[in-house]
Amino acid sequence: MTDHSNHIHSRRTFLQTTAAAGLALAAVASGCAAQGASRASSGQDKAGKGKKILILGGTGFLGPACSESALARGHTVTLFNRGKTETRRKAAGRPSNVPDGVEVLLGNRDPNKTNEDENAGPLVTPSADAVKGLSQLEGSREWDAVIDTSCYWPRMMRASVELLAPRVKQYIVISSISVYADQNKPCQEDNALATMDDPTVEDFGPDFRNYGPGKALCEKAAEAGMPGRVANLRPGFIVGPRDSSKRFLFWPVRCARGGEMLVPGDGEDLIQVVDVRDLADFIVKSIETGTIGTFNITGPKGGMKMSNFVQDICRGVSPKDNPTKPVWVSGEFLESQGVSGPEAFPLWIPRGAEQSGMHQTSIDRALAAGLTFRDLADTAKACMEWYSSLPTDLQPKVLPTMLAAERENEVIAAWRKRP
Repeated sequence: MTDHSNHIHSRRTFLQTTAAAGLALAAVASGCAAQGASRASSGQDKAGKGKKILILGGTGFLGPACSESALARGHTVTLFNRGKTETRRKAAGRPSNVPDGVEVLLGNRDPNKTNEDENAGPLVTPSADAVKGLSQLEGSREWDAVIDTSCYWPRMMRASVELLAPRVKQYIVISSISVYADQNKPCQEDNALATMDDPTVEDFGPDFRNYGPGKALCEKAAEAGMPGRVANLRPGFIVGPRDSSKRFLFWPVRCARGGEMLVPGDGEDLIQVVDVRDLADFIVKSIETGTIGTFNITGPKGGMKMSNFVQDICRGVSPKDNPTKPVWVSGEFLESQGVSGPEAFPLWIPRGAEQSGMHQTSIDRALAAGLTFRDLADTAKACMEWYSSLPTDLQPKVLPTMLAAERENEVIAAWRKRP
């Protein structure tokens, strides 16, 4: 056990936040190119423009970023989802997450349910206007690529792949680095994947333990149905505007408050994240080039020190009249003060702690395939702009519980007075 044993992140907290983002290939079929290889589809125009893209999901976090990136690069976009997220946004008087010019088809990933059914609980009696399963995707219509942002269980993956395989050229699976069996060591694409005893289970289970294995099974199902035409993308922590997972947003909101800021550790712990817009750009570029294989998507390469992470965020949002001044406090001391763990400091994982390998993920394949990163200060600024645009009653719902300024100052004062 390491010196950080008192600060180990619970599996439940980590996987819940990872799942929230929407923030998970066991093998590539025999005869296909090596994983991570990038190749262009035959007959594809050199510019890679004018692609027809179908997004399964598409109205929450990553989906809108993909739509915006695709439209900006000259492609056409169709969304397939239940329509519930947009219905709730409309009812609340909030603007739509579906850009102009994007077609929306209604249905359900589960072929046995309608767009009016919820993810859990007993089936409701559908109205006459309800659309069952994948029916609106049936027929002869074709797409160049599918971006699957919303699948968690292999049964539903098989249903969509079997239906679409004859009519799409490429299938992009948005998976997760949670697929790796051992998250305590650096994550590499060839590492062993997590499994579960009963692969037919469709429940995240205690501590979200089935989330990673479910994503791994989805990868397998996609490759089995479309061998040699699948790109399995495994993002780490996805951050950026529209992120309601209560993770990254904590940091720019606190930095924007200014003054002395309580920060855990000594600044040397590593962290990796990926801006949702950079992930979306990589996805769209992968469609343009016909990229297939398995890729971890996070960054930067080798990880960023927490000291640089906080500094870059402050550079984007710290108030000029009251600059943010990080005060680094050891995890052990924070534990003694009752202020520790991912609930107090989202995304922070101390060196040597359980799941610290998640912030040491190998991204060489993705970099070689064209993954790029924007300045973290830009990410922080964009997050604050989005957060500030939310109605005041919604703002607390996208933030974890934050220390009151008075309590934060008390802990800092106690740190300085320690023997």
